[in-house]
Amino acid sequence: MKIMGFTQKTILGLVVALGMTATVHANSAGPAWDKAPNKINDQAALQNGAKVFASYCLNCHSAAFNRYNRLQDIGFTVEQIKENVLFTNAKVGDTMKAAIDPQQAKAWFGVNPPDLTVIARSRAGAGGTGTDYLYTYMRSFYVDEAKPTGWNNHVFPNVAMPHVLWEMQSSMTPAQYDETIGDLVNYLQWMGEPAQTTRKRIGIWVLIFLAGLTLVTWKLNKVYWKDIK
Repeated sequence: MKIMGFTQKTILGLVVALGMTATVHANSAGPAWDKAPNKINDQAALQNGAKVFASYCLNCHSAAFNRYNRLQDIGFTVEQIKENVLFTNAKVGDTMKAAIDPQQAKAWFGVNPPDLTVIARSRAGAGGTGTDYLYTYMRSFYVDEAKPTGWNNHVFPNVAMPHVLWEMQSSMTPAQYDETIGDLVNYLQWMGEPAQTTRKRIGIWVLIFLAGLTLVTWKLNKVYWKDIK
């Protein structure tokens, strides 16, 4: 029952997240997705993305299937996690839960903000990868006084989410802001599967091993059958 409960929660989180952006996937006439920079192996970029996520996203969105101490995988020490990422009374071994009260969130935005643990993995589509979508989305907010939040988005029209990074964007050059968003979305991509770099590295060695095994097997087969007509 515990395993089923965890699975059901995971599926529910994905359903809610996908439901929030159903309009995006249905809107084929929307803007093309920009290609996000690939920084998945850049620890400094991932650390900066984690800081931005904790400072601006974790106030409303949870990452309930990721723990703070997993950030050690991208080079943080426990003390650095406490200083740069953990801004609540949570412990380093706790999951990353939103600071906002769910009832307040629903009252303000009309719906609870979705969990972001696998947000990048769930956004891949015909337009590109999930990081491409998020990279384009976070750079597509514009002022719209007709909306309750004062903001709208070219990629996700009528989105309930306000432009939480507007102060950061106004204090940076466009290139600096794009770089910061690149760090953020690459962190979100990493968070969806923290072991992905290890998986890919092991996969390469497995392929090399199989290639070598194939060569040895072929040689042995040739020697075994050489005198048999």
